[in-house]
Amino acid sequence: MLVGMMTSATPRERYPLQRAEYATIFLFWTFFALLWSVNALFSPGGRSVPLFPSAPVLLAFASSWVWALLTPPLFVAASRLSVDRGHLVARVLAMIVLALVVGLAVDELLRWLRWEVFYEPARGRHPPPGLLWRITHLWFVNQFITAAAVLAAGLARHYFRRDLARREEAIRLQAQLADARLAVLRTQLDPHFLFNTLHAVSALVERDPRGVRRMIARLSELLRTTLEGGKEQEVPLREELRFLDGYLDIMRVRFQGQLEVDMQIEPGIGEALVPTFVLQPLVENAIRHGTAKLDGGGAITVAARRDGAAVVLTVLDNGPARPDGQVPTSEGIGLRNTRERLAQLYGNEQSLVLGPRAEGGMRAQVRLPYHTGADLRMEAV
Repeated sequence: MLVGMMTSATPRERYPLQRAEYATIFLFWTFFALLWSVNALFSPGGRSVPLFPSAPVLLAFASSWVWALLTPPLFVAASRLSVDRGHLVARVLAMIVLALVVGLAVDELLRWLRWEVFYEPARGRHPPPGLLWRITHLWFVNQFITAAAVLAAGLARHYFRRDLARREEAIRLQAQLADARLAVLRTQLDPHFLFNTLHAVSALVERDPRGVRRMIARLSELLRTTLEGGKEQEVPLREELRFLDGYLDIMRVRFQGQLEVDMQIEPGIGEALVPTFVLQPLVENAIRHGTAKLDGGGAITVAARRDGAAVVLTVLDNGPARPDGQVPTSEGIGLRNTRERLAQLYGNEQSLVLGPRAEGGMRAQVRLPYHTGADLRMEAV
């Protein structure tokens, strides 16, 4: 029964001892050897006499290192007999039996070392009787308690390592789920951007063939960037601005010179990491719901600055003023997608706020934690 229980553990529930743990076990029992050595040197002889001066110290170290050798297999046994796997009573009894067997074996070994190797009986004394007498008089209790304590420590280690492994697995699964969600959100953005841009191209096919060719060339460059680029969820702001400039060039052609763009980028902020495609949906929204509704020319302002530990990205448009001053309750896929990606990436450390401007048009402002690729590399070291 004992063997069957010890082999029933699944591989993922076994946590082999690490080198640091072996070293800790050795140092732990060596420390006790030192304490027992001091106690043996200053204790009265009693019924035994050492055969040579260093006998008390050697016996203390031999006793401790016997337990040091037994601790790893006892930890393994405790792990495989852990009481959270069913048959509670049987497993507890199995551990008690194991502690008894180990305690008796160690007691018999130490008796032999003491009376056959390191000590001899004092004048008028005799060695303790045999094993049966020692069992009936409970002379092995100290060794039994020690074995039980080692098993208890092994159980504590098993539960600690198990809970740690489960927490790490939960964190890993959550990270995989978050990555999967982000990947889905990004794959939604790619066709959304493509379809809207192709619609803009188709509107000028007959009116401006030269402009259409320019738009198609720009579009091919943007598509190459999205298809050949990595799957990183964040890129330096300078790369995001480069992509945005290509998109804005297409929009300039579409609006036939009626779209002005003002880039207000704070110096030195280009290395800040931002989500990929974070600005394009905001600019698209500003054009579609703002400047495109004007009879005259439209103006877009894209600003980026650092505010302490945050990066602030702002997109302004000069669209018509809203009589009620309210933000539209419904948002397109680009804005919804951007909100979800920001929440997945940064949790409560981000915000995306849309609001009307007093002079007309809308303001979209993204706030997210400031960090760079160098910061991430330093954290990984």
